Amino acid sequence: MNPIRLATPAVPLAALLLAACSGTVPPARPAAPLPVPGRVPVPEQPANLAPIRGLNATQLLARFGQPRLDVTEGKGRKLQFVGPICVLDAYLYPPESGSGTATVTWVDARQRNGSPLDQASCVAALTKRK
Repeated sequence: MNPIRLATPAVPLAALLLAACSGTVPPARPAAPLPVPGRVPVPEQPANLAPIRGLNATQLLARFGQPRLDVTEGKGRKLQFVGPICVLDAYLYPPESGSGTATVTWVDARQRNGSPLDQASCVAALTKRK
């Protein structure tokens, strides 16, 4: 083997690496602070969930029975109800004034395998289960 022939492909690579080292790095700039909204807007949910929205925990338990999960984090509370075809997560928060009973402000529903499901259908299925 010819040593010059083996070194030839490495010459352009070495030149490229040396050229990369000779550049200057611009000084770091601090990131601008992100604005913090006073109140996070909550997307509207379907009107057919009106019978669920606004219920407190006692009313949910009377309607759907014992939840599988009852999780409290900060001021919020999540009750999870499971039926033969779906899982319903109801999120309860106190009024904005801070005093009063926490009520349902948001609902998530899905099939037991995690696929999407119409929330109203899940509410109806869980209501019939009782």
